[in-house]
Amino acid sequence: MSDKVESFDGRIRKVPRVKSWYWVLAAFAFGAQAAEIELEGSRLRVSGMLDGSAIGQFMEHLGSGQVRTVIFENSLGGTAEAAGEYARAIRASGVNTEARGQCYAACAYAFLAGKEHRFARGFQVNGLLIPLVARPGPQDLATRWRGDEAHKTLAEFTEPAAPDAAGGPKDRWQPTQGVLFTATPTLFGRVYNTYYCDGTQGRDVSRCELLTDADPYKLGVLTP
Repeated sequence: MSDKVESFDGRIRKVPRVKSWYWVLAAFAFGAQAAEIELEGSRLRVSGMLDGSAIGQFMEHLGSGQVRTVIFENSLGGTAEAAGEYARAIRASGVNTEARGQCYAACAYAFLAGKEHRFARGFQVNGLLIPLVARPGPQDLATRWRGDEAHKTLAEFTEPAAPDAAGGPKDRWQPTQGVLFTATPTLFGRVYNTYYCDGTQGRDVSRCELLTDADPYKLGVLTP
């Protein structure tokens, strides 16, 4: 079996499929630290969990007009409420987004709000896990992450609590369940694969199901 790869010179080639899951397992070692914000010229780097603790600082940077690209680096989740706040701020400012390393759940939705949203270049493995409540069908893959459809998907996880329940919106996503888009560096370029993880695999995402005809560029998950 082979994968389509985007080589470093921009050409599309096919190479034998590579199974290098150690990097995904290692991603969980980053822990659950709160979000950290760092301005690097016109690039604003966000790492850690999107738990809302740094949203004020994040919006202040975007409001300055200096930021052109928001980089999400090794952000393994957060709350649906915080994801919505980050996404609205990104969409309103019209900045681009970039995922470097692993970007899961809350991070994935904030990432999709960018005017242009891409994986970072370099030799790190990039992974984007978008939570879903069920295995996506062909129609889901074709439209789910384009424009307003991405916001509707997020709304599935932030429905108000039942009248007899206390509190407000409740996050219902599982950080290990959803569609995982990956880009792995090889000697021939970057190998792109897409998987559905039902959550039962725990941290062993090598047990996730490979999805065919799920190119992230064709689906609108990544922009050229």
